[in-house]
Amino acid sequence: MVKNYSLNQLSEIAKEIIKNSSSKILLFYGEMGVGKTTLIKQLVKELGSDDIVSSPTFSLVNEYHSVYNTPIYHFDFYRINAENEAFDIGIEEYFYSNHWCLIEWPNKVENLLPLKSVNITISVNNNQQRTIEIKNNE
Repeated sequence: MVKNYSLNQLSEIAKEIIKNSSSKILLFYGEMGVGKTTLIKQLVKELGSDDIVSSPTFSLVNEYHSVYNTPIYHFDFYRINAENEAFDIGIEEYFYSNHWCLIEWPNKVENLLPLKSVNITISVNNNQQRTIEIKNNE
């Protein structure tokens, strides 16, 4: 699926992602500042959490809690230098927990990612709209 959207349509886009995802492992691709964290904030809200969402750039992972008492994991691998750093935090336990895992900069841990996941690529258009491409990986 490829779709253009503006920031005031984030709720609709987030609901569509949740509804149509074949996996709870969401991989966010896009340049710095394209809106990955902004979309993740909306996804966490739509998944039933009132927690304050911020990018886990230095901690690598933030955990949010939904009203359904289930965790939502948010990863940011921008600052890691080697996949071992992710491996050391027990990344496989998160990925195979059957909880939502929202992953920024997944290319930094490419060899550790589950095969079943959803690629979400965001780009900015000239008119301040974004283009999102969503692809289920089986």
